Amino acid sequence: MMTTDPRYPIGQYEPQPYSEEQKNKWLLDIHFLPEELERAVMNLDEAQLHTPYREGGWTVHQLVHHVADSHINAYCRCKLALTENNPVIKPYEETAWAMLDDVQELPVNISITLLHALHRRWYACLKNCTPDQWERKVFHPESKKEMSLWFLLGLYAWHGKHHTAHITVLREQKNWT
Repeated sequence: MMTTDPRYPIGQYEPQPYSEEQKNKWLLDIHFLPEELERAVMNLDEAQLHTPYREGGWTVHQLVHHVADSHINAYCRCKLALTENNPVIKPYEETAWAMLDDVQELPVNISITLLHALHRRWYACLKNCTPDQWERKVFHPESKKEMSLWFLLGLYAWHGKHHTAHITVLREQKNWT
């Protein structure tokens, strides 16, 4: 579903009840995100990579590095949910992370390579979870909410598609082939 709000080209995340069909879909989203993101940035030049996806938004370059940063945290959150009893997770300042030298200086292929390895591990970690494991929880201290592993799976499956759509929509708007 595409929207007219450039901040949310596929709409905002909407949690779904557990089902085997939904689980398999979200797991495939996790599994294939690195390839989809890599295709989204394929053949973009430096000027295009440093173009914001919307006015006041991050550049394509920052988006790719942000997905890697976010999904490193997400992977850790999922493993904490599976191994600890309702652990408190660590929030991070994503805007501040986007300003660090690794994001500013390194090419996007570094984060795409990282995502290939990370998502392979993440998918392997989650693919055989039982229904009881999907109900395991973490506590987010900023939102003061418990989040189930199931919620996190859906959120991060959406998150990858969300940022990939930022790039593909920009490509369409700019007619970048």
